[in-house]
Amino acid sequence: MAVADLATAAPTTSRRRKVIRRMLRNPLAIAGLVVLAIAVIAAAFAPWLSPQEPTLTHLDRAFAPPGTAGHLLGTDDLGRDVLSRIMFGLRASLHVGLLAVATSLVIGVPLGLMAGYFRAVDALISRFTDLVLAFPFLILAVGLAAIRGASLGNAAIAIGIAQIPGVIRIVRSETLRLKSLDFVAAAIVDGAGDVWVLGRHILPNAASVIIVQATVAIPAAILGEAVLSFLGLGIQPPAPSLGTMLSDAQQFATRAPWAAVMPGLAIMLLTLAFNIVGDSLRDALDPKASRR
Repeated sequence: MAVADLATAAPTTSRRRKVIRRMLRNPLAIAGLVVLAIAVIAAAFAPWLSPQEPTLTHLDRAFAPPGTAGHLLGTDDLGRDVLSRIMFGLRASLHVGLLAVATSLVIGVPLGLMAGYFRAVDALISRFTDLVLAFPFLILAVGLAAIRGASLGNAAIAIGIAQIPGVIRIVRSETLRLKSLDFVAAAIVDGAGDVWVLGRHILPNAASVIIVQATVAIPAAILGEAVLSFLGLGIQPPAPSLGTMLSDAQQFATRAPWAAVMPGLAIMLLTLAFNIVGDSLRDALDPKASRR
């Protein structure tokens, strides 16, 4: 058994090294990873790296322009430091993005596997997916968040539920493809049970597709959180969020444009970095794409 484990581990390690090499050969992927690393570090260590408390107000410093002493990105209408609020806002955005995607994967992956493997439940799960997809993503997320109440956790769960149909369809499609391959048929002929085939053969081989889907779903969840917070259905004041910062700054856009531009730029860079990394990871995991 130890020899067999080593034999199966060697190709896996070699494939991981190839994927890493392909990613590192892509300048856009490196740029995206750098942006994500900066965002994660800023969010994780915001209490120690932020210049000020994000909720601390200084009415005498309201609308201070960027570069003012102690305020690198300026202040908002209450004199709160924009940089500090962006750092804590990134924390909320990443929290919602990861929690929402985790929720969609925990529910969507098993349903997608069952829909693709068991014909008896395929029609039922597919009709449920079609029903949910009939509602636009943001409309569904806004409705669920409004029903559950305004909070960061409820916003994440609402966005995660809205993303479940997309996960189901992708996993179902990949399961149907893998189910038709010879190695799965051989396992079934050898007497392997359905749970073993799904867990040992189909799920590991569908992992790359699921990982890519997660990297694409995270920026969508971040944008969803910004929209919900902008509408007052996400994190509640005075806690900072990139969406609430945009909502608060819209009425002062002409007087203090930096208060709206800076959080908007943070959202754009964060979602763009996730999309670039997701596309690069998809290409790196696809040997055909790497030979183009």
